[in-house]
Amino acid sequence: MTRRRTVRTSPAFFEQLDLQLGDTRGPNGEPSATDFLVFELPAIVEAFATRFDELPEAVEGVPDARMAIGTGKLVRAFAVYGLLMADDSVELIGVEIDLDR
Repeated sequence: MTRRRTVRTSPAFFEQLDLQLGDTRGPNGEPSATDFLVFELPAIVEAFATRFDELPEAVEGVPDARMAIGTGKLVRAFAVYGLLMADDSVELIGVEIDLDR
């Protein structure tokens, strides 16, 4: 049976997301922060919840800091950073988004 960790998002994650995508869709259909949360985040959370130990280290030699890198449905690419906490949960602490398609 696959081990499943609880995943939470930090205030810093939301601050970074809002800075990159904003509250509303762009004039050419660029996604909003809410779009990212609805369409991209569920698969990212699933990766951190079920495959944390398989994700690449965000900082080489620091196994408690991992990142999920991928292509999105609405964004060209993303990197989401997570930390393993003392209670074995994962806290998402950062996000970088590439919108160029």
